[in-house]
Amino acid sequence: MLCDPSGGEPVESFALVTYIPDPLRKFLDDLRRELVPRCVTNAHVTILPPRPLSSTPEAAIETIRARLPDLSPFEIEVGEVLVFPVSDVAYLSIKEGKKELLQMHRALNVGPLEFRELFPYHPHITLAQNLTHEQSIELAEIARRRWSEYTGPRAFPVESLAFVQNTTRNLWIDLAHFQLEPAPSIRR
Repeated sequence: MLCDPSGGEPVESFALVTYIPDPLRKFLDDLRRELVPRCVTNAHVTILPPRPLSSTPEAAIETIRARLPDLSPFEIEVGEVLVFPVSDVAYLSIKEGKKELLQMHRALNVGPLEFRELFPYHPHITLAQNLTHEQSIELAEIARRRWSEYTGPRAFPVESLAFVQNTTRNLWIDLAHFQLEPAPSIRR
């Protein structure tokens, strides 16, 4: 997920994400490496931003599993390149699927996963972070040019989730995977 290929020991920071499929994933991973050399990437949309847990990872996994029947697959369409003004993070906005991501965040930010984030949850795809203001403007402009040249799909289905844990080297490891099932009224 983030930027150091040498591993490290697990730390008390967990997140829930959905990985972006190819060919969009490959484009976004290549773009992130262009913007932030040596970045270890795995393009994703974060549903529960990094947080400590109030219980064990196993309890968090069971909480997610118990809430899955209330969540259905949906589609995300990616929007434009923007910069968060306070944190200077360059990102791609979510054009379609934002409502579903917000609902999913509310439904899963409970029990051992409950956490009050520094900023209100704003679904997006991070392109570059830990930047000065000047760097964020410069890298966002490069990203806008590359995004305008991209001819592949800009939408993808959200059908699975991954519960991940950070390490001392800021390399995220997958702890559990979950499949979203269609709502009962549309199951075959």
